[in-house]
Amino acid sequence: MTIDNSVNINVTPERESMEFDVLIVGGGPAGLSAAIRLKQLAIEREIALSVCLIDKGAEIGAHILSGAVIDPRALNELLPDWQQKVTADLTPVSSDRFLWLKEHKASNLPLSLLPTCLKNSGNLIGSLGQICAALAAEAEGLGVDIFAGFVATQILFGESGQVIGITTGDMGLDKAGNLTAAYQPGMNLIAKMTFFAEGCRGQLGKQLIDHFDLAENSGKQTYGLGLKEIWQIPKEQHQPGLVVHSVGWPLDNQTYGGGFAYHYGDNLVAIGLVVGLNYENPYLSPFEEFQRLKTHPSFSAFLEGGERLSYGARTMVAGGLSALPELTFPGGALIGDDAGFLNAARIKGSHCAVKSGSLAAEALFDPLSHELVNDELFKIQFKNKFEQSWLYDELYQTRNFKPYMKKGLVIGSMLFGAEQLLLKGRAPWTLKLKHEDHESLKEAKNCQPIVYPKPDGTLTFDRSSSVFLSNTHHEEQQPCHLKLKDLTVPIKVNLTKYGAPETRYCPAGVYEIISEKEQDKLQINAQNCLHCKACDIKDPSRNITWTAPQGGEGPIYQGM
Repeated sequence: MTIDNSVNINVTPERESMEFDVLIVGGGPAGLSAAIRLKQLAIEREIALSVCLIDKGAEIGAHILSGAVIDPRALNELLPDWQQKVTADLTPVSSDRFLWLKEHKASNLPLSLLPTCLKNSGNLIGSLGQICAALAAEAEGLGVDIFAGFVATQILFGESGQVIGITTGDMGLDKAGNLTAAYQPGMNLIAKMTFFAEGCRGQLGKQLIDHFDLAENSGKQTYGLGLKEIWQIPKEQHQPGLVVHSVGWPLDNQTYGGGFAYHYGDNLVAIGLVVGLNYENPYLSPFEEFQRLKTHPSFSAFLEGGERLSYGARTMVAGGLSALPELTFPGGALIGDDAGFLNAARIKGSHCAVKSGSLAAEALFDPLSHELVNDELFKIQFKNKFEQSWLYDELYQTRNFKPYMKKGLVIGSMLFGAEQLLLKGRAPWTLKLKHEDHESLKEAKNCQPIVYPKPDGTLTFDRSSSVFLSNTHHEEQQPCHLKLKDLTVPIKVNLTKYGAPETRYCPAGVYEIISEKEQDKLQINAQNCLHCKACDIKDPSRNITWTAPQGGEGPIYQGM
């Protein structure tokens, strides 16, 4: 039986409307770069252009989480002096280290044997959230209207089926969806063109892909879950500019993923683990695997005597070029991670997001009339600009990375390494993934349970204390933003067949199986949600849909 537990409002609210030339949904590197480039072009061509950007975070950068080793190429092209505008330290990469881990040992792989895509000379270590805050200030200085704390919850369509804007979320509903005294209806934001830059697995982006069948000719998309902490460590253990990546333990050969540790700033280390969400064992817990990683001597040596400052998690899109959908549709485009612009082989994507936003902005102008183009010309120009750019060349070179890694760490690494070193990424074949991540999960009866050690409170921690460091807040008296299509599935299917994997893949303890009147029940602790969207991706029944809560809620990442 399918149960509709969507919010019902008894009265249709009257919504105010605002109109713009271009609307951008999402204040990450893609959306901000598009906004900046649009205004730069408008100023160069001496035309009036109204640009509005909205973001669901309480402030720009609040929901931004990345490793982050940053390739500055795209930002240098967009804003040659951007580094002077960032208030936080940006530390140049000084040395690379790539480790193959076993439980108590590590092999340091020679850099000469690594593909160019895994080398970080010329890159910078810093906080992508702080970079986005600086980009927002630049955009506002150019005249972009930026509204933080506004969630895009609904796509607006015109009479011809084209996208004409979005509706922002209502505020002040109780858990049952009834209006309270604090009720404020959302607004209709109307635009000639709307760019969707919501980040990985965007709430509206995935609807647009389905509605316009944008992925008809693409390979299946795949994702990773990244978990990250920031530590401040003793000065004598700090190696400014050191970049460490690892593969192998604690993950098995069939589970894609790897660890990282980046030394930067004032004795800071960003440490984390990425786990591919196409893993098979339902007993695997990415959070506990991350805690185990920190106990390896190659990582614990950095952290001893240090203090954990921050924690967060987010999913990252990883399918690459062959999984990109069509980028445009009548009335708009997908940019950044909303489309899938991330180079998983390089373990970075902010430069891809920036460049995609810049290219979309440039494609929107007719080079002759200097006016906004129509949908058909925009589609052609965006496609041509992308395919003639260095971004396309980079993604093309590593396009087979994820299909190779599906064959296991050892074989996949050998195949990808051979293609990069011998063929320079120019193999005469292009591989596509054929299955989505949720399809890879095996039934619990066919898998070995994993027993994780209890946290020690010094190096390893539990979810509750970790979520506390993310500064996550949600008003409890509102409709649950994590929707179940069928309320019976969590027990009858997920618990019975898969051992309730949602209680493990969620990095924030949102999902919990409790006993109520001697009956098992799924409890959703929505107030803990980090907005990572792993549940929307990995639920084996595709029964969970992540939607945005009230605007401004969720984590408030500082320096992530």
